[in-house]
Formats: sequence, structure tokens, C-alpha cells
Amino acid sequence: MTTTTAIPLAELGGRRPDGAGSVQVQMDPTVQIGTAKCFAIYGKGGIGKSTTSSNLSAAFSKLGKRVLQIGCDPKHDSTFTLTKRMLPTVIDVLETVDFHAEELRVEDFVYEGYNGVMCVEAGGPPAGTGCGGYVVGQTVKLLKEHHLLEDTDVVIFDVLGDVVCGGFAAPLQHADRAMIVTANDFDSIFAMNRIVQAIGAKAKNYKVRLGGVIANRSAATDQIDKYNERIGLKLSAHFPDLDVIRRSRLKKSTLFEMEASPELERVQQEYLRLAASMWLGGEPSEAVPMKDRDLFDLLGYD
Repeated sequence: MTTTTAIPLAELGGRRPDGAGSVQVQMDPTVQIGTAKCFAIYGKGGIGKSTTSSNLSAAFSKLGKRVLQIGCDPKHDSTFTLTKRMLPTVIDVLETVDFHAEELRVEDFVYEGYNGVMCVEAGGPPAGTGCGGYVVGQTVKLLKEHHLLEDTDVVIFDVLGDVVCGGFAAPLQHADRAMIVTANDFDSIFAMNRIVQAIGAKAKNYKVRLGGVIANRSAATDQIDKYNERIGLKLSAHFPDLDVIRRSRLKKSTLFEMEASPELERVQQEYLRLAASMWLGGEPSEAVPMKDRDLFDLLGYD
């Protein structure tokens, strides 16, 4: 039934194909995204990944692209500004049919949001049990079986906070590019450095590459710039800490639905520019993550 399995290292003959962990999440190699361009959005918990992902999905749709956003967080709040509601998760829906996926209809787990963006909330296993990689695998398998990926230009995975295990790194096994959302502070950049490590591990065996950095909720980017220069990363977009962005979440709206203002138009244009740049692709970043101690010395207190 599952498309992912956690395989003990001993059963892999001592091999560590996706990094140095003792347990790896292995995806079914027959389940592929297809021709759509796939992006995975990562970053420190609470940094604004869902806001970024949803507005990015809206921007892609404004460029005429057929977009599918997949929320990969048990909170299942990735798409609520697109749909104006909290969607049931794939895991919730599978549970109602005793995990007989063949009994599900498309409308049971895919919902249309703002400007035609299709929305799915993968959800997650109950706290302390299961694996997030299994959830991602089941979601992609369902989308593939219902031929939804064939009519999609862009897939965006909005992924739970910090990378803590192979399960939450599973979207990297489907993505073309991974984008990191960060603020201009030590904790956010520390999490970003760990995510760079995870992307590098997955890039050894999968097509995913590091796309760039999105500065969010930050008036300045000096600390981000210092880190990027040291490891070979690039800043792809910058969204300052604006009240209009906060209010858009409260109104359950994307930024493209808010009342017009010069400040809002600048943010909208930055999202459109970012979406266009991501669509065109370009050379990936060949970043080399730092050791924790070196990062502390670079950005920490004297």
C-alpha cells in the first residue's frame, strides 16, 4: 500500500544513499511528478513559508501557469489563503476509506483556490508515529493515479519547518529546485545552513538542486548576504516585514486580492518577478554548507 519505506541501515548493506542517517525514506521510483516544474519551499518554522508559497502560487497563476500547491505540514494551513478554508488532509481522507486509495475521488482531496490554483494538504502522521515521507509519497501517488499532474505546469511543495529527518526531506526527491525562506537573523540562517546540507545530500541521487534564497520579514539582508557570499548562495527575492502581508493572512487572502496601494504593488511585482525567474530556471547554486561552529563565528556574538 505504501510508496515509501523506512529502511534500516543494516538492510542497505551499510550504504547511506541519501546522507549519513541510520534510517532512510525510500520513494517508489515509478511515481514521478512528470513534466511539471517542481519547487520545494523550505525554511525555519514560522518564517512565512506558507505565505510565501501561496503568494508564489498566485503569481505563477497570474503568469498563466497551471499550478498545484501541496502543503506538507500536519497543521494543514498551507493553502488557506488560497481557498479561504482549512482543507481536510490526504491522510484524513484516506482514513475515512480505511486507506483504500482506489475508493477516493479527485474532489475528496483536491480543491480549487484563488485564480485556479489547485490545492492539496498532505497532512502528516499522528504526533510521535509514522513518517512524513510516507505522507508525501501517498499524496504524489494519488495525484499521479488521477492524472492531475499531467495538467499541471508548476508544483509547489510547502514543507514543514526545519529538516529534521529523511521523511520531511522527501519532497526533495521530487523537486527540480529547492528554495529557502529565511529572515535576517542567526536562528533563521542556522536553519538555512542545515537545509543546504539536506539539499546537498539529496542532490547526490536525485535531480533536485538549490535554487536560491528568499529573504522574508526582514528590512535588511546584511546577515543573509554575508552568509550567502561565504557559501556561494544567491538572494532570489526580498520581502520586507510589511503590515499588508500580516493583514493578508488575517483576511485569509493572497496579496493579489488585497486593496491596492503603492506598497502592495511593489510586493506583488516582486512575487511576479520571482515566479518568472523560477520558471526560466538558470544555473543552480553550488553552495557548500558551513560547520555549525564556523557559522556561529561568522554571525554570532563577538
